[in-house]
Amino acid sequence: MNDRSLDANMLDRSQGTRETIRQAAERLIARKSYGAVSMRDIAGAVGIRQSAIYNHFPSKQAILAELMLTHMESLLEAWEEARLDDAPPAERLAQFARFHIAHHFDQATAVFIAYMELRSLEGDNFAAVNALRRRYELEVRAILADGVVAGAFHVPDVNVGARAIIAMLTGVTTWYREGGRLSRETIGEIYVDMTLKSVGLETGAGRSLCSTNP
Repeated sequence: MNDRSLDANMLDRSQGTRETIRQAAERLIARKSYGAVSMRDIAGAVGIRQSAIYNHFPSKQAILAELMLTHMESLLEAWEEARLDDAPPAERLAQFARFHIAHHFDQATAVFIAYMELRSLEGDNFAAVNALRRRYELEVRAILADGVVAGAFHVPDVNVGARAIIAMLTGVTTWYREGGRLSRETIGEIYVDMTLKSVGLETGAGRSLCSTNP
């Protein structure tokens, strides 16, 4: 094996360890909270010495920042692929609701940390994550503003409306469980209907169901 192959193998192992640390930290923080988790806890979950973590992350704060930045960056990247720029406001809003629900179904742990541990970020880390959150929120504001200008939406305050919609859609991760009575698609369409009705549209794009039980 030549030096290049050795370097590649070492890099692969290092990246694998780094990802294992990230995953262990994510699980622990979601279960116990950021403040209650120590670097020793994370090292124990990974099966390495605490000192070995510092080869990958300089601090627990750096781990949290990477978890939250990665979550927001992947969210924004996925939205860029899904957005409907040339569609009427109602279609764009329905698409946003479907996208947000679908993207968050499989990321309940990351979503929980992103919203509950924002307060734990410090200085530049908080600013960086908050800037990405603001970028995402501005996407919804733009849709609502266009709908108001077109006379299609009735929204008392675009900023408040955008935050309320995102909060409502994100809330699905707190109660959804795989294998429940309703499929993901059905739940998604219910939320689309509620989103469109929140801006004054009586008939939503989603399928209306009479039952309100989760």
